[in-house]
Amino acid sequence: MEAWSGHSEGAKGHAIIVGVTSKAPDSSLDYRPILMAVAVATVGMLPPFLTGGLAVQVRADLDFGPGALGIAVAAFFATSSLASTVMGRLVERIGAHRGMRLAASGSAVSLLGIATLASSLGALVACLVLGGLSNAVSHPATHLSLAREVPPDRQGLSFGIKQSAIPAATLLAGLAVPAIAVTLGWRWAFAGATVLALAVALMVPAETAKTAGVVHRAKEARVGDARPLSLVLLAFGIGLGSIAATPLGTFLVESSVAAGLRVETAGLLLAFGSACGIIVRVLFGRLADGMSGGRLRLVAAMLCVGTTGFVLLATGAGPLLVVGTVLGFGAGWGWPGLFNFAVVRTSPGSPAAATGITQTGASGGAALGPLLFGFVVEGTSFSTAWLMCGGIALAAAATILAGRAMVLRERTAPG
Repeated sequence: MEAWSGHSEGAKGHAIIVGVTSKAPDSSLDYRPILMAVAVATVGMLPPFLTGGLAVQVRADLDFGPGALGIAVAAFFATSSLASTVMGRLVERIGAHRGMRLAASGSAVSLLGIATLASSLGALVACLVLGGLSNAVSHPATHLSLAREVPPDRQGLSFGIKQSAIPAATLLAGLAVPAIAVTLGWRWAFAGATVLALAVALMVPAETAKTAGVVHRAKEARVGDARPLSLVLLAFGIGLGSIAATPLGTFLVESSVAAGLRVETAGLLLAFGSACGIIVRVLFGRLADGMSGGRLRLVAAMLCVGTTGFVLLATGAGPLLVVGTVLGFGAGWGWPGLFNFAVVRTSPGSPAAATGITQTGASGGAALGPLLFGFVVEGTSFSTAWLMCGGIALAAAATILAGRAMVLRERTAPG
């Protein structure tokens, strides 16, 4: 076993131990663990984003308004937020692959419950709560798998691909509108997603020495880990970013329909925006592999550009609606993979636990985002709600930069 050295986020010139691997980093890349992480994370996000993408049909059947839709989706993310820190520690103990299998199985149960039991808003919320628990396991488990199984010089790419799971889930939700919901009914879309989640759970391989949980790590492996206070500040920053971005997956279809698009066209617009988000996350992940620092600054810059997308969505006009969707998904919601990669680099000794802390903010913001957006829409308009998202995105950028500055101070502080 030999240690390899690198630099933590932004700490250029301050070498720290960032992990232990059985061989030196090389340029080869086995895509199997990355694809498995994408599959697990995607099915973990299907319950809320299918609910959002199929909201027109679901709300008509169960008889509730935009505000209630926000509550339902918020229940998923609030549960995930509350459980993320605990689940991150659990994954450190049980191992990445056991955690991934547990997450995919739980998501399948949630989706099946919505397909067969959701006859009221309360039943829908209960099923989404179960999905939120599964999602709380999914992220730290996949992060641990990538940190342990992917060569260090390709981890930025791997995290970018893995975080494409979220727009992939919204893409599937968008395609499900014209392909299934409009023809067969929305419950069949959830039934199909159940089969997909079960298949993913069965595909997760057995635990290996790299992915098995390790309760006790060498003290030196934790020397470079970020301190809890800086992780909490970064969690607050990503929480604000999630508040701004998550309504894209939940309300873009309804907002576009209100702007005059047919529901099928709005579903395809959601799928198109999601595809743009996937491309950006992968490209910027690869870019991050060649950076010695400044990844969190790039996250902040993307959030600032994304603000333009939210402003364009507020106009509700045809071509501008398309451009706003591209900028919203690409820049305003294209940064999570880059962010998680930066956090892993700041806490190489315990990546699942560290991202469990920041995921608390991400999921908490994702819970508040649809809830706040829904009630603003009911009280004012979609335009006002999208402008609100733009303002919150700017606040997220400032907070993440403050968190980055704290990490840098920790790196230079004596002792």
